[in-house]
Amino acid sequence: MADEPEAAGASARREAERLRAARAQHAAARTAARRVLDALAGPSERERRARRHERNWELGADGEAEVARVLAAECPAVLVLHDRRLPGAGANIDHIAVAPSGVFVIDTKRYQGKVEVINPLFGKPRLIIAGRNKTRLVTALAKQVRAVRAVFSESADAIPVYGCFCFVAPPGLLATSGLPALWTLRIADFRLYAPRRLVHQLNQDGPIDAVAARAIVAALERRFVPA
Repeated sequence: MADEPEAAGASARREAERLRAARAQHAAARTAARRVLDALAGPSERERRARRHERNWELGADGEAEVARVLAAECPAVLVLHDRRLPGAGANIDHIAVAPSGVFVIDTKRYQGKVEVINPLFGKPRLIIAGRNKTRLVTALAKQVRAVRAVFSESADAIPVYGCFCFVAPPGLLATSGLPALWTLRIADFRLYAPRRLVHQLNQDGPIDAVAARAIVAALERRFVPA
């Protein structure tokens, strides 16, 4: 009933492939003389930006796939839907996990650099990643959580729905998720987990048994189709 881990990151991978094909088509349209000059000069800044953009989509897809594999291996009682389209928006939900303790809307991120939550004396908290303001990610996750909660708004039973981020380390032997090692960050009711802490959270006991979980997944599948 839940998705196979291979479904995770599919839309991001397709986007990377689309960008690569468009870049190849653009290169093929150049004249032979222009291709020779470009080869001698090396990649342009535009070309380098395009390749980085493609690579970022690939890294994102790999991160989603990694989280899916971890959840499949270490959360046997949790049913998970991967890469589901958000209705009415050009966006998707990376993972929706139905755990004993509730439904978790999980946004997987893969960044290089320190992850911080800044709580100023005045004003709203900010999510800072590698020194850059990424608070817009919180707004996007809040929209996803609202959409999932709407599925159960008329249910007789209260279904708790939570949102969280899962930060996956980028490639590299010494790479980390960028999160603090000893505590869990939180912003706007959303916790920021590394994969192992997410596993611990999802494996907590709760009121949702296997029969209820399957019914919840069925309702989610009707609302959120594969991206």
